[in-house]
Amino acid sequence: MRARFDRLKREGRGGLVTFISAGDPDAETSARILAGLPQAGADIIEIGMPFTDPMADGPAIQASSQRALKNGITLKKTLAMVEAFRRQDQETPIVLMGYYNPIYSFGVPRFLEEAKRAGVDGLIVVDLPPEEDEELCIPALKAGVNFIRLATPTTDDKRLPAVLANTSGFVYYVSIAGITGTRSARDQDITAAIERLRRHTALPIAVGFGIKTAEHAAKVASAADAAVVGSALVDTVAAHLDSDGRAKPDCADAVLKLVGELAAGVRGSVKGGTA
Repeated sequence: MRARFDRLKREGRGGLVTFISAGDPDAETSARILAGLPQAGADIIEIGMPFTDPMADGPAIQASSQRALKNGITLKKTLAMVEAFRRQDQETPIVLMGYYNPIYSFGVPRFLEEAKRAGVDGLIVVDLPPEEDEELCIPALKAGVNFIRLATPTTDDKRLPAVLANTSGFVYYVSIAGITGTRSARDQDITAAIERLRRHTALPIAVGFGIKTAEHAAKVASAADAAVVGSALVDTVAAHLDSDGRAKPDCADAVLKLVGELAAGVRGSVKGGTA
């Protein structure tokens, strides 16, 4: 993870972090999208671990989880996707994002062992606060897996030290209070939030929630270390399904085309500009 952010710094640009749900809309299409993301321009890849009750996610990502679960995706199959990806790409950081329940059911020691072996670089587990670090965060760090914490507009200066204490890899700033994919934060609010976070941490800062266009991604990446795009990509998957919910032949290509457009915007941004 650090090597990727160091490279972005040398290149003088922010990065593009892309989110897809594992197994959405089916295993084959999902694998094609995942395999094509680095060439399309993704610098870091987040893979959602589908869960039946994704409480922090908006309708688009909830629907993507349901499609994946309906098609038989499991945590074990998600790890197998990462392992298959690693046979062609050893460098692009992979972050698994989701909820603690599936990991707990899988067994934390077993999960961390298999995740590390598959090639997972980091975890974002949205429903484990710092007070529960002994559950997964500390074991993950000991296993050599980054534990990436979320900060939000309501995370005040008093709370931030606890949030950041065991965070590694990068800080994910959630730019709105609420669920994913529903609205976008104002540019000036994002800039102020990044400046505040930098007073508390030297870790890279990635900003997500509500970024849908190349222009918006470029603005965010000019101020932060990376822009995170998720709902726009799963919306594109949904828009390329037939009436029976099956992927149309151009589904993967449509998602990768959007990633290419977002990457072009990010790569054309001027580092240190105004978000």
